[in-house]
Amino acid sequence: MPFAKTQQLPSFSISDLDMKLKQVRLAHPEQSLPSPPSSDSGASSPAEESYFLRSFKECLEIYEEPSRPRCDSLALLSDEEVIMLANHGKIAPYALEKVFGMNELERAVRIRRALISRASSTQTLEFSSIPFETYDYSRVLGACCENVVGYIPIPLGVAGPLNVDGTSYPIPMATAEGTLVASTSRGCKALNAGGGVTTVLQLSSHPLRSPVKPKPGSTRRMDTPSSAKPSSRTSRFAKLKSLKTAMAGRTLYVRFATTTGDAMGMNMISKGTEKALDAMQKRFPEMVVLALSGNYCTDKKPAAINWIEGRGKSVVAEAVVPGHVVRTVLKTTVKDLCNLNIKKNLIGSAMAGSIGGFNAHASNILTAIFLATGQDPAQNVESSMCMTLMEPTGENGEDLLVSVTMPCIEVGTVGGGTVLAAQGAVLEMLGVKGAHPQQPGKNAQTLARIIASAVLAGELSLLSALAAGHLIKAHMAHNRSQVNSPAGSLPATPGPRV
Repeated sequence: MPFAKTQQLPSFSISDLDMKLKQVRLAHPEQSLPSPPSSDSGASSPAEESYFLRSFKECLEIYEEPSRPRCDSLALLSDEEVIMLANHGKIAPYALEKVFGMNELERAVRIRRALISRASSTQTLEFSSIPFETYDYSRVLGACCENVVGYIPIPLGVAGPLNVDGTSYPIPMATAEGTLVASTSRGCKALNAGGGVTTVLQLSSHPLRSPVKPKPGSTRRMDTPSSAKPSSRTSRFAKLKSLKTAMAGRTLYVRFATTTGDAMGMNMISKGTEKALDAMQKRFPEMVVLALSGNYCTDKKPAAINWIEGRGKSVVAEAVVPGHVVRTVLKTTVKDLCNLNIKKNLIGSAMAGSIGGFNAHASNILTAIFLATGQDPAQNVESSMCMTLMEPTGENGEDLLVSVTMPCIEVGTVGGGTVLAAQGAVLEMLGVKGAHPQQPGKNAQTLARIIASAVLAGELSLLSALAAGHLIKAHMAHNRSQVNSPAGSLPATPGPRV
């Protein structure tokens, strides 16, 4: 007897079941369960979350429930529901980290990306290639950045190693400029062949802050009282070393020079200067303080006073490169290098009216190291002030004596961007992470010496390439990306048709 033909039952996958539940939620929201939090399973798309989207009134009641903390209430809401609350003005986008708490910082960043993206004209940020996941935002919060939407990866290369004062260091460089790391490495090779770099650091240079104060009468003598030295009262490491004053009419500018240990120290010295001004105000009650900074410092701006007197750490780095190394490694001659340095770095810069710009590209190397080690990149303005000098030396002048003088290197190994994990790891690679346990300030000084020595390597290599006529050839080989300009989209070069 043949078997009866059975009817095949339909099969359901997990995704089919999930879709059915979402359809029920959409048709009968009052009968459905609350939407699950999205933070455990990752970000879901707005289209998926719309199936579970509760009304604004319902979400607000959950968020403002007084019996639990706000962060616990937000855990009961989906990303789209939080976005709805923010769009209705119930949550400030800049305060997302505060209301979510330290355990949900990445979710706060994800929601802020969506808010900014949907309010913009392009609406690309939310699902863009700007990364934001698996980053330690606890190091950023309250220290490095606000309204965070992610982070920007920069290629990190290592030049060298370079022998600096008898110790070999890798030279970390975060840059998007091709040939820079390779060129600096060539300079390191030439410097090492002559025994390495010797540095001298001027300990009398410090971070500076210069408030501006109008005096009530220009004939009144205004001596600085001894009570105006309270830096040690505001910090264990800040020590006031000197004051320099300048007058313009009835306005007095005071330049506070302070040691700050291994920190770059601007916040530290600003706090101490504010206390000093309070003490001076008591001595001279008619004095009016216009601003904590009067641009006599001078911070993040080119200024002759920094070039002349120094700011941060003043370093001279020097080396002797044997003549045969100049010929075989650098592919030029001592005579041509010295001549080019005078005509380009000295006379050319003087013709341009440069302040501290008597170099080929000191800011290239310094800024790349700044980015790699968590320094303030805006301080490359004064930190990269540099004079490069070259002269023949040795018997018959066959060798090259080369030096760089950098009076304003502003660096630290604690605070600021050095707290970020990657930048801290780079400092650890150099052996200068954090505060020096025995000699406060030594780690930051070592970093300044490394930077000046790396600048010396970069200067030597670039000037050699210019003297030998190899610069354009190197850039065509290593610094000519076609990623953003495919051949099909390149316009034809205008010109007469033959």
